[in-house]
Amino acid sequence: MATFLENTKEHVRIAASALGLSSDVLAMLEKIKEVHTFEIPLPRARRSLGGGGDGAGETRVFKAWRVQHNDARGPYKGGIRYHPDSNLDEVSALASLMTWKTALVGIPYGGAKGAVTVNPKELSLKELEAVSRSYVRKLFDVIGPQRDIPAPDVGTNPQVMAWMVDEYSKLIGHFEPNAFTGKPVEIGGSFGRDTATGFGGAVILREYLKSDSRFQIPDSRPRVAIQGFGAVGATIAQLLFGDGYRVVALSDSRGAIYDSEGINVDEIMRVKEERGSVNNLPCSLEEAAGGKCRAVSNEELLELDADILIPAALENVITGENAGRIKARVILEMANGPVTPEAEEVLAKAGVEVVPDILANAGGVVGSYFEWVQGLQRFYWDEDEVNGKIERILVKAMSAVEKEKTNGGPPRSTSRRGSPSHGLGGSWREAAYRLAVGRVAEAMRLRGWV
Repeated sequence: MATFLENTKEHVRIAASALGLSSDVLAMLEKIKEVHTFEIPLPRARRSLGGGGDGAGETRVFKAWRVQHNDARGPYKGGIRYHPDSNLDEVSALASLMTWKTALVGIPYGGAKGAVTVNPKELSLKELEAVSRSYVRKLFDVIGPQRDIPAPDVGTNPQVMAWMVDEYSKLIGHFEPNAFTGKPVEIGGSFGRDTATGFGGAVILREYLKSDSRFQIPDSRPRVAIQGFGAVGATIAQLLFGDGYRVVALSDSRGAIYDSEGINVDEIMRVKEERGSVNNLPCSLEEAAGGKCRAVSNEELLELDADILIPAALENVITGENAGRIKARVILEMANGPVTPEAEEVLAKAGVEVVPDILANAGGVVGSYFEWVQGLQRFYWDEDEVNGKIERILVKAMSAVEKEKTNGGPPRSTSRRGSPSHGLGGSWREAAYRLAVGRVAEAMRLRGWV
């Protein structure tokens, strides 16, 4: 199976070909401008049999990266991921996705991404802080509010950003909260930023369903299966449940639950808030739902009988191997790269629509943009105003993609295997990439890069 990075490049190549871009321009679009690779050492005191530290300790070493892909349209923008399985290929792909995502929604950023190969759940709070501050010390001279603005991603949160802001401010000699987004409100963060990705996904799904006559909200109560119950998955689950969707399945990293009649998401969130986290999702959710749910695996969740499938965890979960067993009619990519190109070909032949990640989960970076704007102005808005601004940008982007898909694309573009894509202007992903790639290429031309 092709790598995540190879899959991402394939989408760019298809778009570049449809746009008639030269090989030189394509090479520039694919090129990563800067890769920063380093290690983060973390000492840990050994404990004696009596439970005390003996003064001798071991040092764990974590690989870390910051990949800066393209800044033709503005400063680099992208999150920092803490995950033990992260690697340079993944981070490079994610950095590229940020370039296309910011271009598609029309905000003045390029794309970047960072990662540390650590499981944050295995660290104490003090150790987590040490890793976060060390990451900034390694990079402070190549990031900043006008150069590269990191944000939270998988395994990181507002508290991590707060430590990073503090460390960056110490290093440059003055308080600079605008070097990071996704911060706590108390130190310059924005209301609505923590829910922006999930909120944006709900907006995009609502706009998509307006064009799909197979669904009526709330009368038909479409059945939704959501893989992932972190900040993004939990937010969109709550919003869709409140809007009348029937959420039939939810999952975290340890397992999933399914109830064909629908899960009371508000009760699930109450349990999560009471316990601080959902450590054993099947058990917790069954309790919250009155024991009506049955446990399934994360793999089984993808193949359940649902109308809408929302992968909101990690990449490459829907592949050529399992795509033929997908029963959902719409896939909303809230994770980055959850559907491989091979899978998408199978899904297209089966009439399954895929709303791509660079559109579906763009609410987070739009929220970060407004946090950045507020920080530059030192003038802050309430949550309703922030959400309204996010919604307007996403609705505009969705309309542009739909128009490109319907009218703007070449007559039946071809996929990586030479088979025709569905729709006059190709798939939703092809239309989105044509818009995004075209905007970045134009910025490079105007700046004299190509």
